[in-house]
Order: sequence, then structure tokens, then C-alpha cells
Amino acid sequence: MDFIWVLFAFTCGAAARVVNLPPLIGYLIAGFLLHFIGMESGNNLQALSDLGITLMLFTIGLKLNIKDLLKTEVWAGTSVHMILWTAILSLLIWLSVILGLYYFSSLSWQLIAVIAFALSFSSTVCIVKILEESGELRTRHGKLAVGILVMQDIIAVLFMVVATGILPSLWSIALVGLIFLRPVLTRLLTKMGHGELLPLMGFFLALGGYELFYLVDLKGDLGALLMGVLLSNHKKTTELYKSLMSFKDLFLIGFFLSIGFTALPTLEMAVIAAAITLLLPIKAVLFFMLFMALKLRVRTAFLASMVLSNFSEFGLIVTALCVELNWLDKEWLVILALAVSFSFVFTSVVYRSAHTLYRRWKKVLCRFESPRKRKPGFRLPAEIEVLVIGMGRVGKGTYTALCDQVGDKVLGMDADEDRINRLKKEGYQVAFGDGEDADLWESLNLSNIKLVLIALPYIRDIQNIQEQLRSANYTGKVAAIARYEDQIELLKECGIDRIFNFYNEAGVGFAKESLLLIEKPNP
Repeated sequence: MDFIWVLFAFTCGAAARVVNLPPLIGYLIAGFLLHFIGMESGNNLQALSDLGITLMLFTIGLKLNIKDLLKTEVWAGTSVHMILWTAILSLLIWLSVILGLYYFSSLSWQLIAVIAFALSFSSTVCIVKILEESGELRTRHGKLAVGILVMQDIIAVLFMVVATGILPSLWSIALVGLIFLRPVLTRLLTKMGHGELLPLMGFFLALGGYELFYLVDLKGDLGALLMGVLLSNHKKTTELYKSLMSFKDLFLIGFFLSIGFTALPTLEMAVIAAAITLLLPIKAVLFFMLFMALKLRVRTAFLASMVLSNFSEFGLIVTALCVELNWLDKEWLVILALAVSFSFVFTSVVYRSAHTLYRRWKKVLCRFESPRKRKPGFRLPAEIEVLVIGMGRVGKGTYTALCDQVGDKVLGMDADEDRINRLKKEGYQVAFGDGEDADLWESLNLSNIKLVLIALPYIRDIQNIQEQLRSANYTGKVAAIARYEDQIELLKECGIDRIFNFYNEAGVGFAKESLLLIEKPNP
């Protein structure tokens, strides 16, 4: 039976990839197909799904800065959006009740409000996966979206306490003491080396945090998140994060498959779910207008709104609880499961074109931006001739090597503001900026720049940056890194002047440096 799950997941995921769609869409379809042919999910699939979500929240915590949650746009944006969306959707559902539409006629105003509230949440699983795949988890709009998701999780915990009447144990107060564990955990992380003990420690902390919170009647997922937060900003956090990525992505396939096992839909249910999904643009516009009212940059507001425009798996939890309490008919669980699935497809497909859509609608969108709002960008010193985009491990090494050859003519740029601040303290000549930001390139004078090196791991990011440079009338040379052979042709097609195969170039450099050890000096 487990092989059947793998077979369907791989086949449908591969089919989605072939037609240039995200694999998660294929996994959703696989779940419904497995259910349709009479398969049952069983405990193994549910355990796989739960483990994937727990690891995902732990890895979010590793990248999370608590200060981001205290920003007005996060807590105010979350709470106000929930209130307005719940009110708007409740009104639309009430109109359906008045019209006597099928499945709606028996709904009371309390149940209408519960359904609307359940659909106000956005999917942590779907959004984080999209942001990771696009390399935007640490950008401003990425951090804003993650902050909103964490605040929604906190509200979800409060709702479940009220709905079930189960209060946290008095022992939950003792969890405050976890703060004092941070020095011990960071020292232990340093000692774990680079082998299998590193991801194993990640599993231990993620699952340990889950079980600890569960024991005191709190949501276990929040425990995994908090354990990640305790290790954030440590020098080995990035390595730990990367060591868990493959495990997390593999286990999350179980989550997408499990949605299809919720129940089998009828045509009427599918139509209602599709109609609910058509309301997602309203959800996105509502987020956008709130972010604009909170004085955010228009690009940040637009991209965050686009990625937040979906429904959450939490809606299924709320609906299942209502069905269990005999408040709702079980058909509503199927309808919302379909709506959640459709919303994942919507966001996954639409967000792929988010940067293109922003460039196309920029003039219209900028009308909503405050004229006093600081525009992006920085002053580009006249002596700078080489720009390195992406200051991760590869970019940092590239920057250092270039400085040895051309001195102070090099500037590093990265979309991770925390990384930039840290590098500035270490003496690097760097600036904060997102290479995919059309507004940024418009604000920079690139006439003296002779070479741009894009040291980023995601090919879609490189393609977008190249398109931005072309739009900004940049006339210099562009070099980029390809990790795989099939990426080289794609980068050539978008006009990159020099493409370095990551592993081949590392081998060439290693060989050259090593030969210096045996070369005889000239007499």
C-alpha cells in the first residue's frame, strides 16, 4: 500500500512538472485519485504528514526573528484582515442562505461566521514551500508573510482552546524556562559536526518541542516552532536548515496526499468549492489595501498579498471539529477540502508570475503608495564597477576573491537585511536590496557598473534579475552560477554572458591551487 502512495505521488508530481506546474499540484491530484480508487489513508500517511508539518515549523523557527512579529503590519494586518474577511465572507454566505442554495439553506449565522473565520487563514505549508522554492523566504515580503502565518497560528491556538474548552495545563507556565536552555542547545549544536548527527538533532528538537507542548495541552506545532526560534541566528543554523530540507519536503508530500483522503466530492460540492475559490482575489486585495494603509512599500504589499491568497489546512481542522460536534453536515468538510486544494493550485500558479504582474501593473499599483514612503535603493558609489548579487556562502567567497583582485571596486548586495547588517559589522562593503525589485534598479545609476555576478541558487531568480537588468538598460556583462547541466541552456536563453557550472568550477579552482604546491619557482 505504501508503494502505491509513492507510485501515484511520483507519477502525478512528475506529470505536473512536465507541464511546468509545481509538483504539489500533482500530489493533491494523487490524493484524490487514491481515494477515488478505494485506497485508505491509514495511520502511516497521517504520521508522515504530521512529521512534515512539525519539521516545517521547526525550520521556520530557525529563520524567524521575534522582532518581525512585533511589527505593526504583522499583528495589525493579521487581526484586521481576519475581522474584515470574516465579515465580508459571512455576508456573501448569508446571501446564499437567503437564496436557498443547496448546502447553504440549513446554516445558522453562527455557523456562517465559523466557516468564514476558518477560511480567513492562509496555508503555512503551501506558502512556505512556495517562498522556499523561489528563494524569497528572507526577503521583506517573505518575512512579512511568515510573520502573518505565525500570528494566525497563535490565533488558531486560542480558537481551539475556546472551541474545545480545553485549557492549557498549569505546567505550561514552566515553558518560559526554555529560554534558559538556549546556551546549552547552541553549544550542543556547535559540537554536532557536519554528519548525520546534525539533522538527527533537528529531528530530536522538533519532535521534542512538539511532545513537550502537547503534554501541557498546547498545540504541539508551536513547540516545534519555538525550538527553532531558540536556535535562530546561530552560526550553524543555516547548515542545520539545509540538512533538514530534503526530509521536510519528502514528508510534506504526505500532507498533500492526505487532503485528497478527506472525502469524495460530488459535482455540486466541486462547484461550490470553485465558487469559494473565486473569492481569493478579494482576500488578496484586502491584504494589499491593509498593507498600504500601514504604509508599506507597494511592491512588498503586492507580493505578500499574492502569496497569502489561499485557504489554510486549519480550515479543515475547524470544519472537522464542527462536524464532530454535529454543528455542520459532513458534506461541508468535503467542500472546504476542495476549496483548500483549489486555493493551493491558484496560489502556486499565479505567484510564479507575481514579479511579472507587478512590473505590468506597477503604475496603477503605485497610486496607492504614500508619496512620503521611502523608495528602495541605496547610493551606488562612483568607484564601484562590480556588483555581486547574493551574499551567501558562494557570494561571500566570490566577493572576497574579487576584492583581492580589484580592491574597493566591488559591492555585495543581498535581500536578507539581517545578513547585510551582520556583514557590515564584519567590514564588508555591502548594501540591502532585492535583485528582483524593479523599483530598485530604476533608482540606481548603473552606468559605471561593468560586471554583475548573480550568486543565487534558484534559476528563476537569476532569470528574473536578468530581465530586470535588461529593463533598466544595463549594458555591462552578467555572470551567473548553474548547479546542474540542464540549467546552463536556460540561462543562455535569457542572455547571461558567462555561466559557471558550480561543481566544475570548484574542481578547476581546486586543481589550480593544488598545482601551485609542486610548481618550481623561476630561477
